[in-house]
Amino acid sequence: MAMAAQRSTENMKPTVIGIYGVPGCGKTFLLRQLEQELGRERIDFYEGSEVIAGLVPGGLDAFKKLPQQNKEHWRRLAIDKIGKTCADNGRVAVVAGHLMFWAEGEANGDPVYTENDLNIFTHIIYLDTPAEVALQQQLNDTERTRPPSSVDHIQKWQKKEKQLLRELCYQHGILFSVAIPGQRLLNRVVTLLHDFMHHSEDFNLSTVELKIDEVVVADPGKLRTMLVLDADRTLSEKDSGKLFWNLLSNNSRATDKEYHLKTLFGSALGYSYTAFRQATLLYEDFADDLEFESLCEGVAGAVTMYPEFVALLQQVAEQDHVGAVVITCGLRRVWEKVLDREGLSGKIKVIGGGRINDGLVVTASVKAAVVSRLRDSYDMYVLAFGDGVLDLPMLHKADEAIVVVGDKETRSKIMDEALLDAIETGGLSARQVLLPCNVSPRLNNTILPTVQLTDPSFINSIIRQRTRGLPHILHATERNAAKQLMTPMRDATVSGPTLREAHRRVGWYLATEFLTDLIGVEEYPIPHVQGNQTSGYRLRNERSTLIVALMRGGEPMALGVSDAFPSAMFLHAKNPEDLKPVHLLQQQAVILVDSVVNSGKTVVDFLRHVRGIDPAIRVVVVVGVVQAQAISEGSLAQEIDLHPNFSIVALRLSQNKFTGRGTTDTGNRLFNTTHIP
Repeated sequence: MAMAAQRSTENMKPTVIGIYGVPGCGKTFLLRQLEQELGRERIDFYEGSEVIAGLVPGGLDAFKKLPQQNKEHWRRLAIDKIGKTCADNGRVAVVAGHLMFWAEGEANGDPVYTENDLNIFTHIIYLDTPAEVALQQQLNDTERTRPPSSVDHIQKWQKKEKQLLRELCYQHGILFSVAIPGQRLLNRVVTLLHDFMHHSEDFNLSTVELKIDEVVVADPGKLRTMLVLDADRTLSEKDSGKLFWNLLSNNSRATDKEYHLKTLFGSALGYSYTAFRQATLLYEDFADDLEFESLCEGVAGAVTMYPEFVALLQQVAEQDHVGAVVITCGLRRVWEKVLDREGLSGKIKVIGGGRINDGLVVTASVKAAVVSRLRDSYDMYVLAFGDGVLDLPMLHKADEAIVVVGDKETRSKIMDEALLDAIETGGLSARQVLLPCNVSPRLNNTILPTVQLTDPSFINSIIRQRTRGLPHILHATERNAAKQLMTPMRDATVSGPTLREAHRRVGWYLATEFLTDLIGVEEYPIPHVQGNQTSGYRLRNERSTLIVALMRGGEPMALGVSDAFPSAMFLHAKNPEDLKPVHLLQQQAVILVDSVVNSGKTVVDFLRHVRGIDPAIRVVVVVGVVQAQAISEGSLAQEIDLHPNFSIVALRLSQNKFTGRGTTDTGNRLFNTTHIP
């Protein structure tokens, strides 16, 4: 199972969750239920008024007598204290509070939130208790004195609070959800809290990568080509999200415009990770699981795939070496149902969201990361299909980019400008497919050549067998530099520190000469000797690379690799089990270093152990000498064939099957133990 990225606490706001609602809605009661259900191991629970009372000399009674400006001062201090406490101890806060007070008969309510609240809260749950219930609970509460109110006034108050809260949350990047009291209220809020506590962009990306790993690892070693397809307005002219909300419009709670996705994505959140997370909460707010499933069934019935895509995907489904995955910013269940209707669900997988239990949202950057993972981690040839601006990052990453162009009246109005900029300044090379074939093209056929999905030559270019793109065995046997470097390694008179230094130099040479080409380099700013900033280069994802010295013979050469890549993590390992899951946490590549590979058994044992922790991580073996037979037959040769993201870098490829013993053993010579039997 691939390693899931853990949520980092560095440079991240602490999670502070507000429970809001009108007086009498049950905030305090819910807070106590949550405390009993979840405990205080990771969460602190606060009644906002109690925090204020603890700060103000004279308590809450004294606070109520203060001028409005002074009250705001103490309210700011109260939320600041909660935020600082969470930041200091790394815990989550759940805070019951108020947005406004509104006495009946007054034209407007009196807001009691501060700018500090908007800066500190990360999530807000609005407890939307029926007005009749809230009024009765106010009357039953003998411990507090409240102004008289009516059901009509409470309903008006609630409507105003929900509208204002949603606007404020969209403006300040706060996730907002509405919960209605009932038998399942506690379960719903607990589910929300667990989601709020654990979900982050890193967690989201790792979840998507796990989904991709499941698609690929289910058929290891066979897939060479992958189609990555957007869904709405790409596979069909329809937009499933819009259809969903049209069906949901019969719900009295979903008729206001502020609840619609168009308003959400048109807000300050744009098409960010937070915006798509908020969209999931909208789906959760207005449809329970049964209603959601029913609505998805209705939407799927209204979606018709382009026949050209159906025919293409049916041919792809017949191939063992070609796969396809639909990755949608929209609703996973809709597209699973659509593909199932076309008989494609067994082969074509869907990655998407719509519900909290999906565990993910799909953004433009996530789509691009999927393509990169398929190319870089699995060495696949990737064709990406998309229709809109959110698809451009994944089109950039793909080996072949296909822009799907639909009817001029329904297709994206902003895509032409963005697409032209991506081609002229971003270096995008793409083609377009017109569906149906009589629609007008985007840009022109020179800038964006057309292709037909039914063209036999295009289909053949997809389903033909492809060899892997990356080299699996790199060695310097015939290079003059290698001949010089290997001399002290083969000299029987050289041992101990001198031999270890020779191995160290070989490690540095192989790292700089081969690994930088194999893995790539990345640019980063450095101070120039003349006082200005300039560009430096290091191994791509060097800080996310693990160097493993296979003990004992691999240590000197591994230290040379570490000299070349000083930011990489370094680990000694005598046995595969010495390499723990925590060592691979958020790592992009593992470099296993040994002095000699004879049969390859040790390398295979380590490789399989690594694959058991993270099946997609890139593994490179750096070795002084590798026997040719080990990479042409046997278990190591099988691993090379099965795993596209596995390579061997050697100073010398040897045809000699000789295995050292005693005084000729490399490990003994390195550490002056040749006298030991």
